[in-house]
Amino acid sequence: MQFEGYRRSSNVPNLTPLIDVVFLLLIFFMLTSHFVRHESLNIDLPEAETSERLQEGDVLEIVIDADGQLIYQQHTIDVEALEEKLRADLLIVQDKNIRIKGDQQADLGKAIRVLDIARKAGASGVDIVTERN
Repeated sequence: MQFEGYRRSSNVPNLTPLIDVVFLLLIFFMLTSHFVRHESLNIDLPEAETSERLQEGDVLEIVIDADGQLIYQQHTIDVEALEEKLRADLLIVQDKNIRIKGDQQADLGKAIRVLDIARKAGASGVDIVTERN
């Protein structure tokens, strides 16, 4: 009795399905990933010759745009609600300084009001952000 011989097959695994899966995962993650996009306001900062570079960090920042709107923590906020929110946030942060970024066309009265609110809320210092010319 004669048996059929053993068929030789290659011992190299087929990598084509694995490569297909890796490319599909790559495409999936590229399409579903969140790309960081800085959404910023168009603010024209005033210029000052004596300005100093401030240290970056976890600093509370209030933005006053040209229309007089206040933006705090990337949300528009009313002047009345600002003091309460600042007071609560100043209890959490270590650095008690506040930065005010105001457009060059912003109302000076609004900036002074924000300055007073920051002091009442317990800020140890208030910096006004400018551009060096």
